[in-house]
Amino acid sequence: MIEKTLIVLKPDALQRGVTGEIISRFEKIGLKMVAAKIVEPDEEFYYHHYENIGKMVSRRGQKAFDFTLAMMQNGPVLAIILEGVEAVKVVRKMVGTTEPKEALPGTIRGDFAHTSFAYSDSKNKGTSNLIHASGDIEDAKAEIEHWFKPEEIYDYSAVHEKHTR
Repeated sequence: MIEKTLIVLKPDALQRGVTGEIISRFEKIGLKMVAAKIVEPDEEFYYHHYENIGKMVSRRGQKAFDFTLAMMQNGPVLAIILEGVEAVKVVRKMVGTTEPKEALPGTIRGDFAHTSFAYSDSKNKGTSNLIHASGDIEDAKAEIEHWFKPEEIYDYSAVHEKHTR
């Protein structure tokens, strides 16, 4: 099934200059970028994303939620919609586990990050893990609606689609 999913390259990805390398991984496997923009959302926008959609407080606790909101406001982010066959699961697999120290080599977090939740907690800050990826199809739909207007999403044919679809 062809799906759309959201990724957000976080402030640490932009500040480290690794966005191109991350995006190229998705393009190389045949996912198509159908929307992209650099934005600097406010706390209310992130609250909706992480709690109203993602239920982060119930999953990781208020402290982790507060650290994440603060960290996400350290600079602009690059929001992207990717489209492809089973895009949600494929992207999650490529991104790796949320805690960088547990992410396998070959995943984005495994190759570009290494910190742990415990270390970040000890420093009273959010864990720099470079990228957000929608957790499931329902989250992807809600997140895409939250981050993009319909007119910002493009439908076009890519040369490689005959090989990847």
